[in-house]
Amino acid sequence: MGYNPEKPMEGRITDLGPPYYEQFLPPVIKDNKGKWLWHEILQPGVLMHKSETGDEVYTVRVGSPRLVTAVRIREICDISDKHCDGYLRFTTRNNIEFMVDSKDKVQPLLDDLASRGSKFPVGGTGAGLTNIVHTQGWVHCHTPATDASGPVKAVMDELFDYFTSMKLPAQVRIALACCLNMCGAVHASDIAILGIHRKPPMIDHQRITGVCELPLAVASCPLGAVKPAKVEIDGKEIKTVKVNVERCM
Repeated sequence: MGYNPEKPMEGRITDLGPPYYEQFLPPVIKDNKGKWLWHEILQPGVLMHKSETGDEVYTVRVGSPRLVTAVRIREICDISDKHCDGYLRFTTRNNIEFMVDSKDKVQPLLDDLASRGSKFPVGGTGAGLTNIVHTQGWVHCHTPATDASGPVKAVMDELFDYFTSMKLPAQVRIALACCLNMCGAVHASDIAILGIHRKPPMIDHQRITGVCELPLAVASCPLGAVKPAKVEIDGKEIKTVKVNVERCM
């Protein structure tokens, strides 16, 4: 049989690919799909959406780091289980959104978040600063000119009051990219922080094969400035790379 868009799970015989997204939607969101009329921001970090059916959904937006521990994820899930029937979502800027279907549930949720100290700041809506999105940095990427999490934390510490308020002329988006590849889409933000390489890389020939995949290092340079090479150390020939400084960006 062909694919039936009305019954996307019908006849499915493998578990390849992601689960169908609708099973992760809160019931109030699923029941009112395509029926939302308007929304308003009740206070920094708290939104209310109104449906043509009369239903309302209240969203509490909470700031979060991009890189989190399993302990923090479990705590987020505990909050969601307690107040939101186990539903939550992450925004494209790594905010957490807890959604409830009644105004009476909003204040207990806010009180719970506030009782946990500064771990779950409410804000990021309207004419304020939303969460800073950033690239991988040293934790995972092999081409960064700078780290990501550290500079983002330092910047957000200075601007934190603008996250929990709405006193700017308009919403501001800040992003950080660790290198000119800009996988964090910093060019699509209002303020971009961009790490650039100012000097050619230094090569530790004794360590390079133990910490780096040489073909990947060669392929990572968009200008072809990194080439395979061999050197002799303590009478042993070692595979390494060399850098054409004139071509290096």
